[in-house]
Amino acid sequence: MKRTFSYKITEEDAGKTIEVFLLEHEYTPTCIKFLKKAENLITVNGIWEFVNKKLKENDILETVFLDDGSSENIPSVEMPLDIVYEDEDILVLNKPANLPIHPTKGYEYTSLANGVVHYYEKQGIPFVFRSINRIDKNTTGLVIVAKNMLSGSILGESMRNREIRRTYLAVTEGELPEKGTIDLPIGRREGSAVERCIDENGAKAVTHYERLYYANGHSLAQIRLETGRTHQIRLHMRAIGHPLPADVLYNMNFEVIDRHALHSWKLEFPHPITKEMLFFEQKLPEDMKQIFAGTVEWKKV
Repeated sequence: MKRTFSYKITEEDAGKTIEVFLLEHEYTPTCIKFLKKAENLITVNGIWEFVNKKLKENDILETVFLDDGSSENIPSVEMPLDIVYEDEDILVLNKPANLPIHPTKGYEYTSLANGVVHYYEKQGIPFVFRSINRIDKNTTGLVIVAKNMLSGSILGESMRNREIRRTYLAVTEGELPEKGTIDLPIGRREGSAVERCIDENGAKAVTHYERLYYANGHSLAQIRLETGRTHQIRLHMRAIGHPLPADVLYNMNFEVIDRHALHSWKLEFPHPITKEMLFFEQKLPEDMKQIFAGTVEWKKV
């Protein structure tokens, strides 16, 4: 994947070094180090320059990010992809259930990353897979993938600064309170490489929820994450007595669905390059809808 960024230097930026200018435009030290490693990745008026070069008004500064090869250890595998949005810098997909984001043991050839690498391979484009928001294998819904190093580093910082607003839909057992906030720390369960638990010595974890609907002994909840701990929603809902059904780690009840009932519903965030606010939404998948089938006042989402 190749991406070129071009900047016309204003009077305000004249006199700054290239390095200072790039740092002010959200380039991380890692991005700048990458640009310094080869000729012609940083040019001024078409001439390759070092980052200590001082810029003049009306100079044209260009940077080039180039992936020489695709992600190591991610085989290219053809699979259907539900692409919600794509531009030069980001790819937004709607991920189905039973598909991990990255290859894992037992899923070396059946991950979202395998399919995305193949999607670009078909176009003759080397691609490094950079997932920004990670959701569990059996969680459905929206996932952001950065298409170059710069957009990836900026979106990573946006995630750390909580500028990516993530809203989920979850089905829980029982009648959930109308709304609330769960503030319980999460840590690793001793003796397990996968499970997490509520742990007073763990990392801070905050979940905001609102019940949208209740029927058939289950609630549909809108959930917004303030933090993004592993298994946060699943653990927090269980902690207040309303676990998600069919959760193979925390609630082995498969009466109404065969995977944990969680969906990445909405994403809102500033575009990493243009800063335009983007908003995406994906409807509740059919297997979660069926839990409320036959009810009179089903709220469609």
